[in-house]
Amino acid sequence: VQLQASGGGLVQAGGSLRLSCAASGRTFSMYNIGWFRQAPGKEREFVTAISRNEGRSSTDSVKGRFTISRDNAKNTVYLQMNRLEPEDTAVYYCAAGTGRFWTRISDFEYWGQGTLVTVSS
Repeated sequence: VQLQASGGGLVQAGGSLRLSCAASGRTFSMYNIGWFRQAPGKEREFVTAISRNEGRSSTDSVKGRFTISRDNAKNTVYLQMNRLEPEDTAVYYCAAGTGRFWTRISDFEYWGQGTLVTVSS
């Protein structure tokens, strides 16, 4: 599967953005889809994920602010980000995996190219 992330940009603190992850292939519904982010000088970290059965998991820092959803008919996963903070500034990557788990980098086999989110204070 090939993934294309989009929707990043520059936003002021407190604002919102919606990221999209569009996937190729006819078996999109069978994949767990995750969002990770990497800030300058930091390691890539888990943000949130939605499983093929629509289970969800999120890191504590985004709970209540970020919402992940999927539209299998459009082969797309969305990440709605509200109340953005400067600490959310990073390149956001979407990833697809077929395993039993979906919160670690190693759980995902396929990665998109990333989209930059910059939150100004």
